[in-house]
Amino acid sequence: MNVRVVYSRSIRYRVRSMARRKKPALSSRKQPQQERSERMVADILEASIRVLRREGALRFTTIRVAEEAGISVGSLYQYFPNKGALLFRLQRDEWAATFTLLDGLLFDLTRPPVERLRRAIQAFFRTEQEEAALRRALSDASALFEDAPEVQAHQARAQARVQQFFGEALPHRAPTEVAFLTDFFLLALGAIAEKVTDRKPSPRELERWTAATVELLCSHLERLQRPAD
Repeated sequence: MNVRVVYSRSIRYRVRSMARRKKPALSSRKQPQQERSERMVADILEASIRVLRREGALRFTTIRVAEEAGISVGSLYQYFPNKGALLFRLQRDEWAATFTLLDGLLFDLTRPPVERLRRAIQAFFRTEQEEAALRRALSDASALFEDAPEVQAHQARAQARVQQFFGEALPHRAPTEVAFLTDFFLLALGAIAEKVTDRKPSPRELERWTAATVELLCSHLERLQRPAD
């Protein structure tokens, strides 16, 4: 088995063990009301990303983040009560950015469905490559918040929007078939993109994987768009 996979699983197990001892509060302690406060929150989040990329999930602490941001731990705790809340905010922001990007591409009604799907897949691979280190670290830390209602709500929202896209692209197909295609698409795209970007491919290699995935999924959609015999 790949050494990186074993190491990553070990990290997730240790983080999960810590999460089971005490479920951290995930909501921010207070919302910034003034420009100075907003700037501080932005500084904290930017420092958190740098620490997470550099140190990884296991060595990520609020002390290190405060030092990186040049503030006291007490100032950090005014906005984030613990590292779980901080990591969840980073994950939530990453999800929101990806969701907004892909949602805009999938529901661009000026283009046909297959072209929209192609552009969405290409964009997803691009973002996965650009944020690979951050994504891996957040994946390792996910045990701190994986059961949170906010996470389930995000997943349900993404699932519903992708299913809506396929439903509109395949109006003659049964809802059960559309639901299956949605699961297939999300699992296939996520698994392929994750495995490929974890290999740290060259731009040419990434382009080949992206093109192959586009061919696989878009060709499948094109076949399903044909009237059933």
